[in-house]
Amino acid sequence: MSGHIAQKLAELQITLPPSQAPIANYVPYVVTGNIVVISGQLPMKDGKLDIGKVGKEFSIEQAQKIARQCGINMLSHLAAACGGNLDRVTRCIRLGVFVNSADGFTDQPKVANGVSDLMVEIFGDAGKHARAAVGVNELPLGAAVEVDGMFEIR
Repeated sequence: MSGHIAQKLAELQITLPPSQAPIANYVPYVVTGNIVVISGQLPMKDGKLDIGKVGKEFSIEQAQKIARQCGINMLSHLAAACGGNLDRVTRCIRLGVFVNSADGFTDQPKVANGVSDLMVEIFGDAGKHARAAVGVNELPLGAAVEVDGMFEIR
C-alpha cells in the first residue's frame, strides 16, 4: 500500500492486520457502486480478543482503545475493497458502534469516539461521519465492542 493515507498510517504507527475471515455466513465487505459496506469488526489483535463489559471489566478509556482497534480491523477490509489503495476513499459515511455494556452504563458515545477520532485522524474532514453508538447486553464471542462502517470510494 502506498499513497497519502498509507503515509498517514505510518505516521500514526498503525499497521493494518491481514483481513480476517468472517466467523459465520457473511462476507467481510460489499462494494456496490461507489459504496463499501464493512461488516461488524471485533477488537481482535495478535490473535487476542478483548472480552468483557464496558463499565465493569473495561473503563471508558480502555474501551475507546478497543473501539479504535475495531476501526483498524475495519480499515484492513476497506483496503482490500479498494485494491490496497485507501486513497480511493472519499468519505467515511457512517459508523455503527456496539458496546457490550454493564447494567447502568450509558457512555456509549464516549466509547465510540475511539473509532470516530481514528477516522478523522486518518481521513481528515472526509473522516467525519454519521454514527450510532448503541449499548448491548452481549456481542459475538463476548467482545467488548463491535464496529461496522460505510464508506464512499472513487
